[in-house]
Formats: sequence, C-alpha cells, structure tokens
Amino acid sequence: MAKVLYRVGRACARHGLMVIIAWLALLAVAVAGVVSVGGSTDEEFTIPGSESQQALDVLADTFPASSGTSAQLVFTAEEGQKLTDPASKEAIGEVLAAAGTAPDVATVIDPFTAGTVTKDGGTALAQVQYTVSLGELTQDDADRLRETANDAAQEAGVAVLVGGDAFKSRGAEVSPVELVGVVVALIVLLITFGSALAAGLTLLPAFIGLGVGIAALLSLTDLVTISSTAVTLALMLGLAVGIDYALFIISRHRTQLAGGQDVHDSIGRATGTAGSAVVFAGLTVVIAMTGLAVVRIPFVTVMGLAASLTVMVAVLVAITLIPALLGLAGQRLRPAEKRRSSAAGRPRPTLGRRWVSGVVRRPVSVVLVVVLGLGAAAVPAMDLKLALPDNSTASPGSGEREAYDLIDKEFGPGFNGPLLMTVEPEDSGTTPQELQQQAGQVRESVSAMADVHAVSPPRSSPNGEVAILTVVPATGPMDEKTTQLVETLRADAPELGAATNTALAVTGTTAVAIDVSAQLSDSLVPFTLVVVGLALVLLLLVFRSVVVPLKAAAGFLLSVGTALGVVVAVFQWGWAADLLGVHTTSPIVSFLPIIVMAVLFGLAMDYEVFLVSSMREEYVHNGGRPLEAVTQGFVLSSKVVTAAALIMFSVFAAFATSHSPVVKPMALALAVGVLADAFLVRMTLVPAVLALTRKAAWWLPRRLDRMMPNIDVEGATLDDTRQEDGPPRSGALHP
Repeated sequence: MAKVLYRVGRACARHGLMVIIAWLALLAVAVAGVVSVGGSTDEEFTIPGSESQQALDVLADTFPASSGTSAQLVFTAEEGQKLTDPASKEAIGEVLAAAGTAPDVATVIDPFTAGTVTKDGGTALAQVQYTVSLGELTQDDADRLRETANDAAQEAGVAVLVGGDAFKSRGAEVSPVELVGVVVALIVLLITFGSALAAGLTLLPAFIGLGVGIAALLSLTDLVTISSTAVTLALMLGLAVGIDYALFIISRHRTQLAGGQDVHDSIGRATGTAGSAVVFAGLTVVIAMTGLAVVRIPFVTVMGLAASLTVMVAVLVAITLIPALLGLAGQRLRPAEKRRSSAAGRPRPTLGRRWVSGVVRRPVSVVLVVVLGLGAAAVPAMDLKLALPDNSTASPGSGEREAYDLIDKEFGPGFNGPLLMTVEPEDSGTTPQELQQQAGQVRESVSAMADVHAVSPPRSSPNGEVAILTVVPATGPMDEKTTQLVETLRADAPELGAATNTALAVTGTTAVAIDVSAQLSDSLVPFTLVVVGLALVLLLLVFRSVVVPLKAAAGFLLSVGTALGVVVAVFQWGWAADLLGVHTTSPIVSFLPIIVMAVLFGLAMDYEVFLVSSMREEYVHNGGRPLEAVTQGFVLSSKVVTAAALIMFSVFAAFATSHSPVVKPMALALAVGVLADAFLVRMTLVPAVLALTRKAAWWLPRRLDRMMPNIDVEGATLDDTRQEDGPPRSGALHP
C-alpha cells in the first residue's frame, strides 16, 4: 500500500492543478445535486417489524385518521373564569374548528367530549390527530397549526398553548457557535506548524472534502430517510478527521523537507507513510460506523453510513488533493531552520520527552493511576438509562415545553405520552357493534391494571375492522414504570385477547420510543464484542503483536466508559448541568452509546496507529532496545498527535454548545472520550504498558506471523524503493 500511495502522491503533486480542478468540479456537482434534488431530513425513529410499527402499519391501512402523529392544544382560563362557561366553550370551539383546517389534520378531539377538562374548569386539553407520521409532517405544516390556533385563540379571547409529538425536536441546526471549534483548530495549527501557509493548507482541503461529503449526503434525502442528527454527526466527524488527516500528512512532509528531501519525493513519501496510516485509520472509522448495521435499526444504520461517507471523502482528499496543494506550494513549506539542539549535541528536552520519560520511569504507578482514575469516571455509566427525547427536554420557555409542563401539572404525566391499543376481531364475521363490545371488555380489564391512569372509550375505524383504545399511563413517557406497563400489556395481550376473541397490540409514539430504546439497549453488548474483536484483529495485523491489541482494546473500553460516565453524571444526575447549559435531567438518548462507541473506536485506533507505529519502527531499526524505542517513538509523534487530539476535542466541544437534546450529549461524550483516549490512554497508559512488557510487547507466535499478510502502515518498504526521479531515501518514518 505504501508504494501505491507513494506513486499516487507524486502523480497528484505533478498534476496539482488538474487534481484541484477535479475536486472543485466534484464539489460543484454535489452542491448542484442538493439544489436540484435534495429534500428535507426526516426525524422519525422507527423499527420496521416491531409490534408497535406493525400496529401503526395496520392503522395506516384501516384507520388513517389515527395512524399519524398528534398535537395537543392546552387551553387555560383567565383568573376568575372557567372554560366550562358557555362563552369559553364557544371560543374553544372556534379554535378547534380553525385547527381542523391546518394541513394534514385528520380530526380534532373536543376536550368536553373526551372529558379532558380539569375539575376546576381552569384547563382543557384537546387532541389534534394528523393523517401523516412525524417524519412526513413538515416543519412548515406543524407551524401552520400553531399559527392558526394562536390567531383563532386571540380572536376568540382564550389562551392556548400548542405542543405534543408533532412539535418534538426536529434534530440539530448548526449555528455560528459551532464554528468556534474551527477557530481553535486554526490556532492549534498555527502553533504546531509556525506557518500560516501550512495551517491554511491543512484547513482548506478539509473544508472542500467536508463540502463534497455533506452536499452528496443531502442530495440523497429524497431517496433515503436521513435525519438531521445523521447529517450533524457526519459534519462533526468529517470536519474533525479531515483536519487531522491533513495535519498528519503535511506535518510529515515538512519534517522531510527540513531534512533536505526533494519536494516531489517528500510529497510521495509523506503520502506513502503518513498516508498509509491515514488510509488505515479512516478504514477503521468506516468499518466501525458501518458496523452499526448490526443493530438492525434503519435510522441508526443510516447514521453510520452518513458518517462513513464523509470519512471516506476525507481519506480521498488526504491522499490526492493534499499532495496536489503541496506540489503547488513547493519550497514555501520548507521550514526556515532545523530544530535546535543543546550544546552537547543532543536533542533539546521537550515537554513530550519529559512526559514519556516520567511514564517509563514509573510504569506500574502510571498504570494504576490511569486505570483507577478512568475506572472511577466510568462508574456513573452503570446507571445508564436509555430513552428517546420528548418535549420535557425542549428548551425552557418554548411553547412545546410550556404545554408539556402544564399538561403534566394539571392532568398527569401520562397525558404527555399516551399509548394506543389496537383491537382486531379474530372472527372475520364480527360486526362493528360486536367489535365495540369486545373493545369495551378489553377497556375494563386494562383500566384495572396498575400504573394505568385512564382508558378512553373505544373508537372504531370507518370499515369496522379495528378499534382503538387510548391508554393513559400514570407515569411520563420516559419513566421506567411506563416501560414496565407496556411490557405488562404485551405479556397479558394473548390471554386477554383469547378471552375477548380479539388480537391486541400496543403502539403509539411512546411505545415506538420504548421499542427503539429496548432494541438499542439489547444491542450494546453484541456491538461492543464486535468492535473490540475488530480492534484486536486489525491491530494484530498491523503491529504483529499480542500485547499491543489487548492493551489497545482495554484502553478503548476505558475511554468509552469514561465518556458515558460523564454523560450520565451530567444529563441524568445533573452534575455541572447549569455550567454546561443542561436545563433538565433525563435518560440518555437511546442511540448515543452505540454511536459514541463506534466513533471513539475509529478515533482511538487513529491515535494508536500513529503513536505505536513510531515506537515499533524505532524498536525494529534500533537494535531492539524497547525502552529507548518507546521514548524516541513517543517524542517523534506526540506533538502531532497532541495537536490532532486538541483539534478533534475543539470540534466536538463546540457542538456540545448545541441546544439539541440529541447532539449536545453526543458531542460532550465524544469530546470527553477524545481527551481521555488521546492523553490518558494512548499517551500515558500505552507507553507505560509497553515499558512494563518490554520485548514481550512485540512478540507474536511464529506460526501466526507466517499466516498473516504484511500490512506496511509505517511505509518500511519505501526504504528500498528506487523511483525514476531520484535515489531511494531511507530514514526513520514516523507519523
């Protein structure tokens, strides 16, 4: 691979202008695709084949007016008045009639008919049922309901709040605040390179690649269901790895120029060595993200594929566009002077050398401190609770949050997340009247269950093939007791159905969210085993060692545990919540652990490859002295890895300022995970373990060594490669 990339790098450097034009043309085509065929994102989370989704599919065919999403209108009386007064009832009727004219509204349920009016007559709750799902309901159409209801209420002289599932968070919107991470990245690059040109050449291709990836992704929204969360994840990851991959190659190129290499030969070698590591690192991220398909939930799979797309583009940019830009820059990237040495002729002590020397000197203490420290930070993760966010996590002061809180206070938390129970007759000859009686019997049984607040009278479909019961739990949508109630209803459904000669199913938005969370929770352990097993195999192939993969996998688990522990402490327990702008404690977003695990796996392998490959190369080239190899390899690669980790952290930390209940915890988890993995695991625990194991760190059974293919990530084969443009140039090859 190193030889192939060497030739690719030199070719792109020689034909730099053509390569740059090609990438700009590709960007233009992708943007044109967004303008011409790009659609809107879809925020609906479902599991095809689950009981809740199957029941919704039945309703879509037989009872469309009850199969879509819903909204809620909460009316409040002014002081001294009651909504049950004739004038107030007439005003509410006018608002309900106006709401019924909003786009895609199937029906509006009168609160006086449904009995959803408080005893004191101060609050009334009306239900608006749509014919379309949340994913099919556009933001504009949802806003039309809000505007229509508010205008009608103002004319009628009654107060109304609009909320419900139709106004759930529709994902993330990127604001200028998120660009702070780019500013921090620029500062880090300026400090690392000491050159504005080198810093600019690092950012420019990253932005071009990100533009191509995101535009291509948005062009597919009419063909594939893509959520805005998937786009935001792709944006975060694509930006972070794009800058990091450019940093690795350009840093290698400048180091080689400082050593006197020819520009084109240096570009080829930088692409063949650092580029090989970039390809491997990018491949690990792509494999981890596409591995999300193991979960068997379409929207999670799409998230992984969307992120993989931007990462693959970042890799292609790194091995083609960057060499082209470096070729055009020519001699201007050659450092003005070589690094100074001390008077004794030895390298001047650096922070990296002092750090690794201290680690190697006391490896046992370092291992204990890091493992115990990260283990303690991971303890809160044992209390991890998963759920999909509802309007209780909406921004304080928003209409949907105020409606949620008022419903919770006046009617009970279950009214914010009612369940739907479908009743289908087993006998095809059942009349609508008989079905109504059967559903009534089911209602009586369900009403007597624990944690059931109320059950509505049955409503039958126009063709009489299915009846619906609205079951109001005594607890909120994200409460564990609501989950237990769904499980109880489903467990009792066969017996209750047999007694009434019906088939029963539990569905609705709350039930769908519970099903999604359950499947994601059940997938955590299998996915962890897949990712850890993958890490072992990949690192075994690259480093031809038993200790290195085991240590890397253990370190990865510590990093993930720390990231999830911090998220649980902040978002579930409320630690430092005000400082981080978290307004409400709640369970963690269901798909966060899986996504964080996949992303951190790829990033952890990045740092592992760039650090340990230097150490291994030093060990091979310098007579097998393990401690010297660890120290020298760390010194040669630590500066670049430190800069890369700081850039990655700054990008994720910037997105942690988002108000999205999905993006904010995910970005915080990734920011914490990157810090823990780069600085505590890879740059502290790794050299300590290698210092402890010494030569055993690089041991591999001979039979296994002969069976495995030789993956030249360090670019060692380039040492003996003679190219037509010049003699071979040997020397240490470090990221």
